Amino acid sequence: GTILSAFPVGYIASTLVAGSAARRYGGKLVLTLAVALWSVSTLLTPSCASSSFSALVACRLALGLGEGLGLPAIFHLLALRVPAEQRSTAFGYLVALGSAGQTLSTLICPHLDWSSPFYLFGFGGIVWVLVWLVAFRSNKTHSTPGLSGADDEEAGMGSTSDPLASAGVRWFEYISHWPLWAIYIAHFSMNWSNYIIMNWLPTYLARTLGADKNQIMFTAAPYVLNSVVGIGKE
Repeated sequence: GTILSAFPVGYIASTLVAGSAARRYGGKLVLTLAVALWSVSTLLTPSCASSSFSALVACRLALGLGEGLGLPAIFHLLALRVPAEQRSTAFGYLVALGSAGQTLSTLICPHLDWSSPFYLFGFGGIVWVLVWLVAFRSNKTHSTPGLSGADDEEAGMGSTSDPLASAGVRWFEYISHWPLWAIYIAHFSMNWSNYIIMNWLPTYLARTLGADKNQIMFTAAPYVLNSVVGIGKE
């Protein structure tokens, strides 16, 4: 429980500053740092696990810090580069493909040695960072219709033409509107159930129902449905 709880502690801490960091330094830089951090921490997890309990907790904390930076940076890039009428579709595919990745890992990992998934996903993340740095194109060379190319993502500098920079929304407004609270409560409830399923369903199946590694693969079912619904609702 302590090891698993270290992840959301790091996640919450970095999420609180990730949106401002993406706006100030650029979504590309923040997302690059996020994936690099969670990939390196994933890669080091087996070594930390064999080293000490404290090292493993610190590694999980670093993983949470990296992943907490990820979604706000992605949302920042979507807001700048995807036209408003296409953003819900883009977000739907983002959620669906994330669930597809969870499905694949749930089907594959039970058949691997416990340390292999950490090396696999850690190296995979580092390769992704390298491809991302090469493939990413700035607004100057790949502009989005309806958005100004003056926003210099490569330099990480804000622009007066940034549609997010002139919103002028005060923090008080984020906690004083009931429609937003409806979203907060729904999101809290979704994550509550999602992380219980992610963290404890395999343990429940193995300890209570005596499931073997082939039967634990059925924990992929929620992620399959999540992918289908995520795309279908768009």
